[in-house]
Amino acid sequence: MPRVVRGALIQATLCEPATSPVDKIKQAMIDKHVDLIGQAADRGAQVCCLQELFYGPYFCAEQNEKWYSLTERVPDGPTTKLMMELAKKHRMVMVIPVYEEDLTGVYYNTASVIDADGTYLGKFRKIHIPHCNPGFWEKFYFRPGNLGYPVFDTAIGKVGVYICYDRHFPDGARCLGLAGAEIVFNPSATVAGLSEYLWRLEQPAHAVANQYFVGAINRPGSEAPWNIGEFYGQSYFCDPRGQFIAKSEKRTEDDVVVADMDFDMIRDVRNTWQFFRDRRPETYEAITEL
Repeated sequence: MPRVVRGALIQATLCEPATSPVDKIKQAMIDKHVDLIGQAADRGAQVCCLQELFYGPYFCAEQNEKWYSLTERVPDGPTTKLMMELAKKHRMVMVIPVYEEDLTGVYYNTASVIDADGTYLGKFRKIHIPHCNPGFWEKFYFRPGNLGYPVFDTAIGKVGVYICYDRHFPDGARCLGLAGAEIVFNPSATVAGLSEYLWRLEQPAHAVANQYFVGAINRPGSEAPWNIGEFYGQSYFCDPRGQFIAKSEKRTEDDVVVADMDFDMIRDVRNTWQFFRDRRPETYEAITEL
């Protein structure tokens, strides 16, 4: 029997103005996502991933300490606990991006991974932190991740996470493949322009080079008052051959993207293209030179 897994990606517009009180924005976005997660479950999803920093705006468009109030402990914060309950209710593996507080003043861009029985399995902390114009001032908010590239053994298979800007770096994507990932999720917030071309290019290339499925999520629409560009949505799944198997056509609207993935395809692809067998790591010293 083929090992077919039904996955879901959720992209969602900001449902409160970014000028509203922070707590009001957060609660409205959580409520909205609870409904969208229910829609994914109703469509039979067995694994679901939300967009980067899902319960707020992309606040890195400015440098303002008020957004530190969005931080939570992981896994002991209220959002992760709520998502653990939903995962158990829907019998769904979940990848939940949050703004994590480790210590006061030490914050990470993090994704929790929760198993289908509601068990918290662990977290990935975004490794590569951009700080560039216009409006991606992430070093003001996040410390670079320090947990490496974990792969989580879940009810649906081996799950890895790579957050937004991480996707521009092939090295961590390879680490996830070597650690056995069968699907890698990339929750993102990226705007139109040069990145839109790369959005369609880089992650299918990671899927091919490392022979796993990829689920890529981008938030949709523009967010005032910053208006740094259009978050163009177009979340998608691609297979280990780099082919799109499901893709949102929505740039400015909510969407739940669902795809069936035959994980047995990974073995077929790896038996055809022996990339891991033919690697020559002893020749790659320059990659780790500072």
